[in-house]
Amino acid sequence: MTEIDAFLQGREGDLAGLVREVTAWTAALGSALDELARERMEGTDAREVVRARVSGTGGLVGLSIDARRLRDLDHVELAEAVKQAIGAAKGAMGERLTELTEGLSGRDPSLPGGDPLAPHIERVLREG
Repeated sequence: MTEIDAFLQGREGDLAGLVREVTAWTAALGSALDELARERMEGTDAREVVRARVSGTGGLVGLSIDARRLRDLDHVELAEAVKQAIGAAKGAMGERLTELTEGLSGRDPSLPGGDPLAPHIERVLREG
């Protein structure tokens, strides 16, 4: 049992050990976020007319529209296609974040109590 487990169960433990464990988690999470920030993810709309590219921090870095298929869309459909493509790219970013952070805590997320990092990761995905 780790010091974090003892803390989560309301028991006293080795405070210095707890700080070391939390520091290691923080460093691992920071490293994963740094790696993600250097990556680029892409997404397209359902018709594959629009392709969006986002950075690992969620910023839009590219948007391309297939000019040959553009005439098939009116302005409302084009706006929706752009939103879908950006949403798909950000979804890919979220999936990549999940991949990078799985197992950082050293705990099985499928077990009761799950991954203690999950609330933080969910907040990052929700709030950016």
